[in-house]
Amino acid sequence: MRTPNRVARMYEELTAGYHVDPQHLINDALFDISYDEMVLVRDIDYYRLCEHHLLPFLGKAHVAYIPDGKVIGLSKIPRIVEMFARRLQVQERMTQQIAEFLEETLHPLGVAVVAEGLHMCAAMRGVKKANARMVTSAMKGVFKDNQATREEFFQNIARHQVDF
Repeated sequence: MRTPNRVARMYEELTAGYHVDPQHLINDALFDISYDEMVLVRDIDYYRLCEHHLLPFLGKAHVAYIPDGKVIGLSKIPRIVEMFARRLQVQERMTQQIAEFLEETLHPLGVAVVAEGLHMCAAMRGVKKANARMVTSAMKGVFKDNQATREEFFQNIARHQVDF
């Protein structure tokens, strides 16, 4: 029977975010630049386990920031989402942690994170509502203080996906 070993490896993979060194993850991919418009990476898939029920939830994260002299490599934003998604926790905390990490790392003018999630604990048990989605947000700096910047962010994440 190899099932116990498979399950152990599965949980190790699904909780790997606890073992990621954030500075190693970024790997000096910070670049000095005078760009001061919104940088947005949207539709970042994530999969995680709920800390309350150990059941999966999955969704998409949308992450934006307004640089103040520094930008981060494009691939690092999905990796940051993945790092926080690979931990046992709730969606609200994950959303906040992504925003706080980017704020502390980049010192941007603002950070915005929206996470949309489908929770198996709500679909498979309890209320049994398979189509209920949870949306959480974390706004920092100009995204919190400036309505026009906040609206631009929400308009950008609401756009239909472009096929390349």
